[in-house]
Amino acid sequence: MRQSFLFMPTLKEAPSDAVAASHKLMLRGGYVRQVTAGVYAYLPLGFRVLVKVQQIMREEMAKINVPEMIMPELLPATLWEESGRWQKYGPEMFKLKDRHDRQSMLGPTHEETFTEIVAKGLKSYKQMPIALYQIQNKFRDENRPRFGLLRTREFIMLDAYSFAATTAQLDQQFDDEKQAFEAIFQRCGVKVVPVIADSGTMGGKNSTEFQAPAAIGEDTIATNETGTYSANLEMAVSLDTFTPDQEAAAELSEVASPEQETIAELADFLQVPETRIVKSVLYIVNEAEHVLVLIRGDKQINEVKLTHLLDADALRTATDAELEAITGVHKGSVGPVKADWADQIIADDTVKDLTNVVVGAGKDGYQYKNANLNRDFQVDHYGDIRVANEGEPDPVDHLPLQFTTSIEVGHIFKLGTYYTKTMGADFLDQNGKAQPVIMGSYGIGVTRLLSAVMEQHLTKFGIAWPKEIAPFAIHIVQMKMKDDKQTELAQALEQKYGARYDVLYDDRNERAGVKFADADLVGAPIRITIGKKTAEGVVEVKRPTDERAVEVTTSELAALINKELG
Repeated sequence: MRQSFLFMPTLKEAPSDAVAASHKLMLRGGYVRQVTAGVYAYLPLGFRVLVKVQQIMREEMAKINVPEMIMPELLPATLWEESGRWQKYGPEMFKLKDRHDRQSMLGPTHEETFTEIVAKGLKSYKQMPIALYQIQNKFRDENRPRFGLLRTREFIMLDAYSFAATTAQLDQQFDDEKQAFEAIFQRCGVKVVPVIADSGTMGGKNSTEFQAPAAIGEDTIATNETGTYSANLEMAVSLDTFTPDQEAAAELSEVASPEQETIAELADFLQVPETRIVKSVLYIVNEAEHVLVLIRGDKQINEVKLTHLLDADALRTATDAELEAITGVHKGSVGPVKADWADQIIADDTVKDLTNVVVGAGKDGYQYKNANLNRDFQVDHYGDIRVANEGEPDPVDHLPLQFTTSIEVGHIFKLGTYYTKTMGADFLDQNGKAQPVIMGSYGIGVTRLLSAVMEQHLTKFGIAWPKEIAPFAIHIVQMKMKDDKQTELAQALEQKYGARYDVLYDDRNERAGVKFADADLVGAPIRITIGKKTAEGVVEVKRPTDERAVEVTTSELAALINKELG
């Protein structure tokens, strides 16, 4: 392609509201332009990268025999009402009504639609296992779209769905998809870490995220130095190294604790370590149940883990008004002693072996000292519901956890029968007995992947695109357009290599500084500069990561290109 025909509206400086390095580069390089908050147009450079990423996806999905199809983007509310997600999904769903007042939505994901059309169409175990995928626009009404393509309201996604008659088939499908996703990320040149993850509103109990380490990432992953353990911080487990003192139970006593608003303040006021304090937090579960949650004073409650422990659809901390109405006291004085207003009491494992602890006395401005489990209060259920801390031992090799910010670029789920049971998608097994179809769901954020690649491949002045997804593999930059010798060589190289590679030929009448600045933004794996030594058959070759260009004869050029691009 001739660069004089390429629509590439570059900017010298990125807009002030662009924070992420990838977002700044996309705007400066003319890859995208924002249409409205969280909605982008993909200009020629950005679109070329998207097309190449999608082609890699199609090739890897074909290797595991998963065919492509397409579902509608406009979906009826009835399917999501049937699955129970119409209300559960929350305000991120784009909802609308047609002229007949029928509720519809713009699809954020397609589990229900695939269940309705595919899973309900599988009547025998002989039809499974099968899987299908699509590459399609999705819509989520993000409250705060930001960081360019990392958090948008409209985005492109690969979403695949598998259908199995047995858990063994699902396990194999899950492994196949995982390997396909890893191959996609490897070919796209993005480094990812598969981590244990929360399924959230997707359903199911087993999921893996693919996280791309990046400074701007909104997620945090916990890993150890050997890579034998990795989890999203929401699901990360760490070992508690604290050993509580073993001592005889002392007499329960009430002490005043006026205006002590934090655990640190209370510990200082009572002259006890934070490990001697048990925090009590009231949660409203499914907008109906009152659950008192206990955790050692030096730890924090992980609400994702708590949601899993309670198998809750939703939970939240009680408001100040609710706290007073339910317990009769204000924040800081709630405790487990005589807490008959609680439907159940849940405690973190860190509470199990504590003795003579401080807890809220159920009376404003007071605490109990020397409270003891099973004598003064009871716990209905224990579990790991705490936030893991950096440096704590991991549960596999007991090595210190290391925290890294990252970008979620993919997520795969073992949905099981979460949708098929609810929506009545049954098949007949080998014994002629009706069973729910067993499903898996697998997604990659295609547009988000562009940001992750950019974040990991930034250079001082632009980007070094991985060769398989670079908008152009070779960038020929001619210095003087009025020099016939330069033009002759540039066009000869364009014709020679254009048959095998995507070649961009800068044929513009621009200053050298402009051409080189734009070339840094294009980020082609190989830049060939045709300049003052053209008559000698010498050109300059530069990779985006090189400090300087090197001189190469035209006879040596083919070997160099073949080595770099294959």
